Amino acid sequence: MSAFKLSRRDSLRNIAILGVAGAAAASGVLSAGPADAAQPHMSKALNDLQAALNQLQAALPDKGGHRIKAMALVKDAIDETTKGMAVGAM
Repeated sequence: MSAFKLSRRDSLRNIAILGVAGAAAASGVLSAGPADAAQPHMSKALNDLQAALNQLQAALPDKGGHRIKAMALVKDAIDETTKGMAVGAM
């Protein structure tokens, strides 16, 4: 079994990605309003999707393209969930 070592560049890139993802997640949490409170299941789903995206971004990059596709699908799901919450708040 071989040990996997991240290069310094990869480590710094992952730290930067986590920082950006954390800021994006925090801005979503800080902008929570009455619409979120009225839609607890949608709010929970949105938080879970954001956490999933953070984990995918932190994962090692070599996944045969599947990690990238999964990130795109989760971003689409976040967008659709946000739009659904906006419609539900009307």
